[in-house]
Amino acid sequence: MGKLFGTDGIRGRANEFPMTTDLALKVGCAAAHIFKSRHRRPKIIIGKDTRLSGYMIEYAITAGICSMGVDALLVGPLPTPGIAFITGSMRADAGIVISASHNPHEYNGIKIFGSDGYKLPDEMERIMEEIIDSGEIEILQRPAAADIGRARRIDDAQGRYIVYLKNTFPRTQTLEGMKLVIDCAHGAAYRVAPTVFEELGAEVILTGDRPNGRNINQDCGALHPEHMAALVRESGAQAGFALDGDADRVIFADEKGEVLDGDQLMAICATHYLKHGLLREKTVVATIMSNLGFEVALRRQGATLERTPVGDRYVVERMRQRRFNLGGEQSGHLVFLDHSTTGDGILSALQVLAVMLTENRPLSELKRVMDRYPQKLVNVPVARGRRMDGIPELVALEQSLGARLGAEGRMVIRPSGTEPVIRVMVEGADAVLIEETAREMAACIQRHLS
Repeated sequence: MGKLFGTDGIRGRANEFPMTTDLALKVGCAAAHIFKSRHRRPKIIIGKDTRLSGYMIEYAITAGICSMGVDALLVGPLPTPGIAFITGSMRADAGIVISASHNPHEYNGIKIFGSDGYKLPDEMERIMEEIIDSGEIEILQRPAAADIGRARRIDDAQGRYIVYLKNTFPRTQTLEGMKLVIDCAHGAAYRVAPTVFEELGAEVILTGDRPNGRNINQDCGALHPEHMAALVRESGAQAGFALDGDADRVIFADEKGEVLDGDQLMAICATHYLKHGLLREKTVVATIMSNLGFEVALRRQGATLERTPVGDRYVVERMRQRRFNLGGEQSGHLVFLDHSTTGDGILSALQVLAVMLTENRPLSELKRVMDRYPQKLVNVPVARGRRMDGIPELVALEQSLGARLGAEGRMVIRPSGTEPVIRVMVEGADAVLIEETAREMAACIQRHLS
């Protein structure tokens, strides 16, 4: 069968392997088998975003869970971090999210959280893959008819999550008098996000809040923040932000309609935390893709940037290991470990706005703490299974180009975890040099691996 779990769960086109009802049923069985509590009635939370295919995947996973004598608690459309929160709040044995995050509607995915609200480590995913791949599912002991699990809806999940989010915002502050643009990406946050900010006093201008099962992330949301930014300029809002389909990432626009990515938002929050002695070990965790300008900005203030492989789960793992409290990705996954176990777009927006209010400065001023270095990303299509290892010309060129970039630049080359491409990212102070370097490296990879 091959590897099922990528950097963020299982993902693929709906109704094509691996995102079929057959596999979803097996995932439900395997999850129930692994997480089944021996001391009480076991239960697993299931939530989803607004994709049409979410219904069939939800029912298949539910059937698998119930067949193993475990109850399935269905919360319906809810942001991924909301499902992580509900899993811990209701003391469930696990939480399952049916979502392909920022991908188009024809894709779907499955992410799993443990009872503590954290994403599963690699080892646990490997165990689940082995159970599914080996055929062990077919011989697992099933309960008698009287002990089959039940499925039921949890009607107050959204309300619980809304209260939790509001409690992460300082009680001494209010959003009254603030006008905000919110783009919900026609996704899981289309009800929760406006409610949170309106109840805190903001005047909300909504977009991307009419999901129809097929328009999630379509020319909107965190991957397409230009519409949100234009609305900020047109409406005279103090800020705006765009979520993605499952609302675990956020991208902002300042009052001028200029877009801020995850690196800039982390830089703003880190600067504020440093000023008030709140940044643990004076360290932020980000991935190898974060902009060099972010690292320079932290160094200038006596702080450190620790880098991990791509994926917010690896950021969280490092933060937990070292007890850091701020981290994230350039893509907008921000992790405030004092408040949440995973990236949360709505919670992150609340923390950024709290910094704005405390500092009494607009985002256009706060973002000056960091100068973005020019960055070039090239995706090079390669034949499936082809790797760069052991090709002397590629290794030599990578070393040569790295030396040319010097201390003021860097190059990151990595295979995609979801498609047959190699990603070449180059950044540095000289925009012309990084453009030439990226083009030369990409051409050499294409010659040898396409």
